Amino acid sequence: MNFSRILQDKKQNGAEFTESMDENAFKTISAFSNTDGGTLFCGVKNKNNIPGFECSDKNLQPLTTKIIDKMGINPKISCFNWEEKTIMKIDVKKSPNPISYNGRYYKRIHNKNTRISGDQLKEFFLTGTNWDGMTNDHSINEIDEESLRKFTKKAVRRGRLIADDKAEVPEILKKLNLLVDGRLTNAAIILFGRDPQKYFTNALVRVLRFKDDVNIYDRRVTGNLFQQAEEAEEAIKNSINVKLEIKGKLTREEVWDYPLKAIREALINSIVHRDYFKFQVQTQIKIFDDQIWFFNPGELFGGLTIEKLQIPHPSSTRNPLIAEMFFKAGLVEVHGSGIPQMMKSLENAGLPEPDFKEEFAGFSVYMLKNLYDKEYLKSLGLNYSQIQAVSHIQEHGSLTMSDFLRISPGISERTLRRYLTDLVDKKLIIAIGEKKGRSYELS
Repeated sequence: MNFSRILQDKKQNGAEFTESMDENAFKTISAFSNTDGGTLFCGVKNKNNIPGFECSDKNLQPLTTKIIDKMGINPKISCFNWEEKTIMKIDVKKSPNPISYNGRYYKRIHNKNTRISGDQLKEFFLTGTNWDGMTNDHSINEIDEESLRKFTKKAVRRGRLIADDKAEVPEILKKLNLLVDGRLTNAAIILFGRDPQKYFTNALVRVLRFKDDVNIYDRRVTGNLFQQAEEAEEAIKNSINVKLEIKGKLTREEVWDYPLKAIREALINSIVHRDYFKFQVQTQIKIFDDQIWFFNPGELFGGLTIEKLQIPHPSSTRNPLIAEMFFKAGLVEVHGSGIPQMMKSLENAGLPEPDFKEEFAGFSVYMLKNLYDKEYLKSLGLNYSQIQAVSHIQEHGSLTMSDFLRISPGISERTLRRYLTDLVDKKLIIAIGEKKGRSYELS
């Protein structure tokens, strides 16, 4: 590096000077990433004023963390001495995917940082390719060979891939379209990387359990996407209830709060179809006493609507490579069938239809628990008569006081009214009509 020449003409050498790592310095890193790359020199005001920069671990470590967390990139940072001053050098490569800072995108125009917005931003994204198909400069050594070979054997065994699982790693990746012109795709790293979060910080699944609106469990599931799917499912199962039901004379069957098939479909959809361009947000699963919420960044893709989603529909995905690998692994049976299968499994379990929403710049699936399950009602502290009342309403649609007196012999009307008031207060049932002739229905 000829720093003397750079000082004389930084524009010609694709460089920029900054006295300190202020907001504009981070915008410059975004702009370099989105244009042709460049080098940022920190500790230099101009060619005649070089105050220097303190290149200590105390300064460098939080700086590196901030760049990775906020921008999802890991540029090369180094320090050197110049005329008894220390200068920090940040080499930024052109990124294959758009890089934002604090949710805004910048590019270099006439060696100035210019914000990309409006129609320009839309065009900026559309000129790229799918996130998972973009290539990067990472070494083939970043691939976890064991994970790749495990996947290959499974895909071959299922008849969804013709390949030699003993072939060299590059050959297998090329066969899977994950190695293009000798360069790894983002899909290769996030599906089979040793440490995908080193490059894609928030490409993880966060599972949270709430009790009375208090967060009592928070698991961040990292690793490659196949590991995330497996470990996130276990984290969910650890946060919901299961009971054994006798089926026939000798068979016992596990019955979960929500059918595992529905959980798997919602979980895999949230991993496969999330928008990985959105670096700041994780895939999240929040589990409450009465419902479970799956959220992934990125709205519905390819012209899909909430209505079309709930019936068999043509496959349309923003991450075709990731979706194809999950299909080959047998985690997706038929492209486009996941949501209808999820709805069917919930219906078969006697649970309400899931609720789908586009919100928070992403897609949500809400599954409601069976609040009228007898075991759950017991956990709420309901007595036998109250559970009988709820069961009667479930079976017949409503309950009157005369019904309640008939199914609860030996208990006074005054006591039974108190029981019903408690059920109303717990929002399990609602009262219909005036006091005389009043009936009760499920809320």
